Amino acid sequence: MTPGRPPRVLIDATSVPADRGGVGRYVDGLLGALGRLCASGGVDLVVVGLRTDAERYARMLPAVEVISAPAAVAHRPARLAWEQTGLPLLAQQVGAQVLHSPFYTCPLRAGCPVTVTVHDATFFTEPEHYDKSRRTFFRSAIKTSLRRADRVIVPSKATRDELIRLLDADPTKIDVAYHGVDQSAFHAPSEEEKARVRARLGLGGHNYVAFLGAKEPRKNVPNLIRGWVLAVQDRDDPPALVIAGGQGHDDDIDQAVADVPAHLRLLRPGYLRYADLPGFLGGALVAAYPSYGEGFGLPILEAMACAAPVLTTPRLSLPEVGGDAVAYTSEDPRQIATDLAALLDDESRRLALAKAGLDRAKEFTWESSAEVHLAAWSRISG
Repeated sequence: MTPGRPPRVLIDATSVPADRGGVGRYVDGLLGALGRLCASGGVDLVVVGLRTDAERYARMLPAVEVISAPAAVAHRPARLAWEQTGLPLLAQQVGAQVLHSPFYTCPLRAGCPVTVTVHDATFFTEPEHYDKSRRTFFRSAIKTSLRRADRVIVPSKATRDELIRLLDADPTKIDVAYHGVDQSAFHAPSEEEKARVRARLGLGGHNYVAFLGAKEPRKNVPNLIRGWVLAVQDRDDPPALVIAGGQGHDDDIDQAVADVPAHLRLLRPGYLRYADLPGFLGGALVAAYPSYGEGFGLPILEAMACAAPVLTTPRLSLPEVGGDAVAYTSEDPRQIATDLAALLDDESRRLALAKAGLDRAKEFTWESSAEVHLAAWSRISG
C-alpha cells in the first residue's frame, strides 16, 4: 500500500439474505457509510454480492466497484465452496489488499490479509437454543476465523469478552465496532404512520405490545407470549400482542399460542414492509424483546430509534445498547408479566423511556462503525 493512500478492500456481501435480517442490516448500513467515505477518498472499496443485490448496491454506492457473484452462489453450499476458491481468485483479480468477510466464515487461503465479523458468541453461551447442525457449523466457523483471520470485528464488548473467556481468543486481534441505526429508516413515527400500520394489521384503535425479530429459541418468544397473557388477561381492555418478523424454527411458539385465552388477541403477520417498521415499533405501548442473549441487539436499538419504550433483558450485550434508556426483565414468563404490567400501568415511565431511547439511539451510527472497520483494514494492509 502506498503511504497515505487508503487500502483497497474487497467486501464479500454474498452472505446477505433476501429478507435483509440482522446481517443484511449490518452489511447495508456499513456499506452506506463506507460509500460516503469512498466518495471522499477515505477508502478504496470493491463489493461482490449476489446478482439480485448487485444492481441495488450499484445504485447505493456510485463511487464503488460492484461485482456480481456467480448465480450458483445464491445457494448456501455453493456459496461456501465459492468462498474458499472463487473469492480468493476475485481478490487477486481486483488487486485487493484486504478481504472482509462479514458473516463468521472466511477463506482459509485468501492471498491477502483477512478481517471477519463474528456477530455473537451465543453458539457457545446458549448452545441449547440452536439445532445441532447449525450449532456445530457456526462453532467450527468461529473457531477457524479466530485462528485464521488477521483481525476479527465484533459488535459489542460482551461478544469480545465471551470469545476471550470461552475460546481463549487473542484480545489484541479483536476490534469492537458497534452497529448503527439508519435514522431515516427508523425514526419517531407520525400519527399517520402509526394509523397506517394499525389498519394493515386490522387493529383499528386497539393498543398492542410489539415484538420484531426472528422466531428462534434464543429470542424467547414463547415466554414473552406466556408473560403477556399473565400481564393482560384480567384487564378490561387488554392490549394485543403482535409477533412480527421471520418464521424461524421455534416449535414451542405454536404451543404457547395454543394456550392463549380466547378473549385475548395475538397476531403473527410475518414480515412487515420496511416502511411500516417505524409505525409498528413506535406505535406500540411497549416493544418487548426478552432475549436469552445477543451479540449486539439491533432490534432494541431500532425500536429505541422509533421512540418505542423497550423491555428487554440484561443478558450479554443488551445493556451495552440499552443502557438506562430501556426497562429490564428476566427470561422467566412470570417476571416478564410483572415487569410488562408495570410498564403498561405507568404511562409517564413509558414516555420517559421513549425519549431516553430516542436520544440514546442517536449515539449509534454506521459512520462510527465504518471508522472502526477502516482502522482495522488500514492496520493490516501494509
